[in-house]
Amino acid sequence: MLPTSVSPLLSAVLLSQAPSPEPTSDADSPGMLSRLKVEGGVDVYYARNLNRPSDGANFLSGTGTTARRDNEVSINLASLGVSLAPAPVGFKVLLGFGTGIEVLHQAEPAAPSVGPAVWRHLQQATVSYATGPLTLEAGVYPSHIGLESFQSQLNWSYTRSWMGELSPYYQSGLKGTWAFGDTWSAQLHLLNGWQTIGENNRGKALGTQVAYAGPRLSAAFNTFIGEEGDGGLRLFADVVATWKVARDFALAATADVGRQARSGQAAALWYAAGLNARVQLTESVALAARVEAYRDAEGVISGASQTLAGGTLTLEMKPAEHLVLKLEARHDTSSAEVFTGRVTSVDGAPTFEDSETLGVLGAVAYF
Repeated sequence: MLPTSVSPLLSAVLLSQAPSPEPTSDADSPGMLSRLKVEGGVDVYYARNLNRPSDGANFLSGTGTTARRDNEVSINLASLGVSLAPAPVGFKVLLGFGTGIEVLHQAEPAAPSVGPAVWRHLQQATVSYATGPLTLEAGVYPSHIGLESFQSQLNWSYTRSWMGELSPYYQSGLKGTWAFGDTWSAQLHLLNGWQTIGENNRGKALGTQVAYAGPRLSAAFNTFIGEEGDGGLRLFADVVATWKVARDFALAATADVGRQARSGQAAALWYAAGLNARVQLTESVALAARVEAYRDAEGVISGASQTLAGGTLTLEMKPAEHLVLKLEARHDTSSAEVFTGRVTSVDGAPTFEDSETLGVLGAVAYF
């Protein structure tokens, strides 16, 4: 019944893009210009992996939306976009280039007019409609799941957690957000799938969120349900909470659990948890730490039967407005050999190790 109930609202969003038969007055122009925003930035990094991977790639295959390349000064993300705040109609288009966004779309299904090559530079493209406490957004937009953003300057650490890398960064579909006053909100999503713009099966997916944003405590409960893989039902739940313990000290915690039905096999389960802490040492210097564990016994999400664990320490400096520097040390381990090693086999193929240690320097300038 959901498509029937939302389709009139989606039609309102699409029809609102049509040219108005009435001319726009001069008095209306300043209002529209004040809602128009141009944004962008450049995220540059240098990463050194003590494994010295033979293929020059850090992290697991299909992951590494930050610091993907070893021993190179590289562009993680160069972005440029424009948006119009809904009043009641708005839009946003955000493009990106670099190693991070190349990883982002690797899992897109390849078919006529879709696939990684088609969407490789797209971060977001949406049309929105706002009326009272309800906001509708249709297109490709950031995922409601997880703690971390795809924009490095918005995160406490520079590299992203396994929980972030192995859950959706973006979604394609229709989102409805209802604000219940200043602190509570709810979302309902009708989606193509789990971080896909193109469809990879005949089913659709649903996502939900219930969120609270208070002066010191913020929390969200997120869900995803839909057909994935060979058509089996995927159930996923995610809890995120941040707590401002004191003026200069904050904590954040995350927990995930998922279940994937599989044809002819028992359902696969995965779960994860992480804890983050951040201390503001001075007005322009902060220190953040992160620990996490990710259990994927059947390898349905990470690509191997394994338990991942990691620890990250990040020193953040803001020497000027709109400039963020992050110096980071990170160590990851796995119960399987999944990290590329220095040595190659006799046929030239890479060998693998069960741990990886990185040192990363990232610099982000943005506007």
